[in-house]
Amino acid sequence: MNFSNKLVSWYQNNKRDLPWRNTVNPYHIWLSEIILQQTRVLQGTPYYLAFLMSFPKIEDLANASEDKVLKMWQGLGYYSRARNLHFTAKDIVNNFGGEFPKDYKKVLKLKGVGVYTAAAITSFAFDMPYAVVDGNVIRVLSRVFGVSIPFDTYAGKKDFQQLAQELLIEKDAAIYNQAIMEFGAMQCKPKSPDCSSCPMQDFCVAYTVNSVAELPVKSKKIKVKNRFLHYLMIEQEDNIFLGKRKLGIWTGLYEFPFLEFPVKMDEKQVMQSDEWLKIFLNSTCDVKSVSSEFIHILSHQKIHAQFWQIKAADVVLKEYELIPKNSLLEFPVSRLTEKYFETIDLG
Repeated sequence: MNFSNKLVSWYQNNKRDLPWRNTVNPYHIWLSEIILQQTRVLQGTPYYLAFLMSFPKIEDLANASEDKVLKMWQGLGYYSRARNLHFTAKDIVNNFGGEFPKDYKKVLKLKGVGVYTAAAITSFAFDMPYAVVDGNVIRVLSRVFGVSIPFDTYAGKKDFQQLAQELLIEKDAAIYNQAIMEFGAMQCKPKSPDCSSCPMQDFCVAYTVNSVAELPVKSKKIKVKNRFLHYLMIEQEDNIFLGKRKLGIWTGLYEFPFLEFPVKMDEKQVMQSDEWLKIFLNSTCDVKSVSSEFIHILSHQKIHAQFWQIKAADVVLKEYELIPKNSLLEFPVSRLTEKYFETIDLG
């Protein structure tokens, strides 16, 4: 309990004033947790406040269109989080009368809610005794207690969850969970943590044996795939082709027609390719401009993208719709497309 008590004491003296810490409203807490998955606090906070402004109640989120939810989410990435958020809001309204379930197992069954998120919601909103285990928690536990088992294995996940639960102060679960996550975010940082001012220094195994930089241990290395995409902004008068993606990480977002190649190709090679000819073989096309390369890095992909502005009056694309060019900013798009929009005049 020395660790747990010191942790809470540190938290009370060092915690940040974050908006979702001033509420026990489960809707607000759930919203913050979904937004903050794979997102830094500094980036996620404006989105959290904007969502609550637009959707003050869970019913408001449930009744919103998917396009509006995705547009508001634009820039956060991992768009499945937004789609699951929307789905679950409808689920809670339709099947729980708009009241967030207070049972841990029921919370865990909600779409987009895993073990960590269920523990966070039930402990922060209802002070239930479930320990959170996220990246910050794993890092703290691994270093302080010298846990060298890879955290991304079945055995590792089980061991870290068990250790976290043993250390939990059950009568103050909400405070303890907030404390250990904050400690990982602010004190026991991934790189170059300030061990000299750490209250755990006296009994931290990693500090004692000089293995702070080696912990925690991860077994899997992500293989990153390079993708080479050419987005075609095909204009007809004042309209442009745009389509809604039905598969993949950007499902529900809007995008231009695109060509994909296994290797990097120059403009001449692209225009001589079979993929290009399938679209423009019987058309007169005028390439107005080709952007420089945009690099967009995702967890498993490194996308190399260029955007082509093309005039082609007689092209027909059945999978895409012609929309007014001046309305492009109204549609939810990927951060990659948004970055390109920031470089051109869409007026």
